[in-house]
Amino acid sequence: MTHLFLIAGEPSGDRLGAALIAGLRQLEPGLTVSGIGGPLMAEQGLDSLFPMEALSVMGLAEVLPRLPELFRRRDEAVAAIADARPDALVTIDSPDFCLRVARKARDARPDLKTIHYVAPSVWAWRPARADRMARVIDHVLALLPFEPPYMERAGMSCDFVGHPVVAEPRATPEEVTAFRAAHGIDGPVALVLPGSRRGEISRLVPIFGAALARLPDDARVVIPTLPHLEGALREASRGWKGAAVLVTDPAERRAAFASARAALAASGTVSLELAANAVPMVIAYDMNWFSWQVISRMMRVDTVTLVNLISETRAVPEFLGPACRAEDVGRAFAALMLVPSQRERQRDAMAVTMERLGQGGEAPGLRAARSVLAQLDR
Repeated sequence: MTHLFLIAGEPSGDRLGAALIAGLRQLEPGLTVSGIGGPLMAEQGLDSLFPMEALSVMGLAEVLPRLPELFRRRDEAVAAIADARPDALVTIDSPDFCLRVARKARDARPDLKTIHYVAPSVWAWRPARADRMARVIDHVLALLPFEPPYMERAGMSCDFVGHPVVAEPRATPEEVTAFRAAHGIDGPVALVLPGSRRGEISRLVPIFGAALARLPDDARVVIPTLPHLEGALREASRGWKGAAVLVTDPAERRAAFASARAALAASGTVSLELAANAVPMVIAYDMNWFSWQVISRMMRVDTVTLVNLISETRAVPEFLGPACRAEDVGRAFAALMLVPSQRERQRDAMAVTMERLGQGGEAPGLRAARSVLAQLDR
């Protein structure tokens, strides 16, 4: 019986992991899994070694105080892999943690098959990461169609499997109507998504709140978030213009996306979720000064928003680092809420993005599962 050890460190990785497990079980019903993941992977039968949230940290200055805990969690994961003796280790995104685990697990068991889901964005910054990754990873599952050549040049095999966002369910018109009625929403919906990590939320919430002062008077703010962040965000958004509604239920989240006129979002994979729902967006992101100075000097692209990169446009406005100022962000977001032509321009780029990510083909989770099982057969 095939046994896989999976590791996901963030909500986006949890979604990927859940779709992968579902695909694996469809192809090989007797397969078993263990490892580290979040609530979506738990729904697919994964009993997480420890809470995934312990790994959700980003930024050089933000990571440093957490290093002792992260090293302890790394060693915990390595010991569990040694005990489980899986047929393969599948690490999902979170490369700083996952690749350290893979390296130590491979040291203890040189024949361990290693697969990494989500190619590192070497096309954007730190291209040498692919070479270092190839020392401990055999095979890569890529979300973006232009990534396999970068991985193959470094010595790994790589399959483009598409992004699960193209196969995720959408809310029906009836669900949208019920959602708006349940929350007393009459006017246009402005989605606000300030991230999934506590550090980025604490940095972005004041900026986003001030930016919303320019919202149309009839707009209603909706904040889709995770249950463990709801209390902090409810308190932080108190007094915002737009009488914020917070939603944590997945069905309500889908309805919120389907009902939105536009979104103000932190940089990240949420931009693809918005694109899948044809929600125009403004992207804004700030971080610790030191982290920004280091990362900005390493960047090899002029945009970090995936819709812009995949569609080969610059349709989505973004405000990063020092440019992430409430006045400028607010002006851009208000214009997006008020000017239909700006929204239509983005929707064209979103349609191209979804097509290139595999919309209309086999579900990416199933494609990823086929790729994983093919590696085990080699």
